[in-house]
Amino acid sequence: MSAPDTNESLSFEERLTQLEVLVDQLESGELGLEQGVDRYRQGVELLSTLQKSLASAEQKVAELTQDLRRELAATETDDDTD
Repeated sequence: MSAPDTNESLSFEERLTQLEVLVDQLESGELGLEQGVDRYRQGVELLSTLQKSLASAEQKVAELTQDLRRELAATETDDDTD
């Protein structure tokens, strides 16, 4: 298997699939020491990228939620003054 592409063009789901493949390979016990260490390194890199993507998505959701709450509060205030 070639090294996973952690390039920004891959989606979160594609990276997650790559990580799952690496884990399966490691768990199979069929890799040599060097291959196992290389796959482990690739997995750590993918996991780091996935965690950053997830943190970014969580931040965006939190910001959108705050914006929505502000809009709802403003709407409620407008409705109260009518």
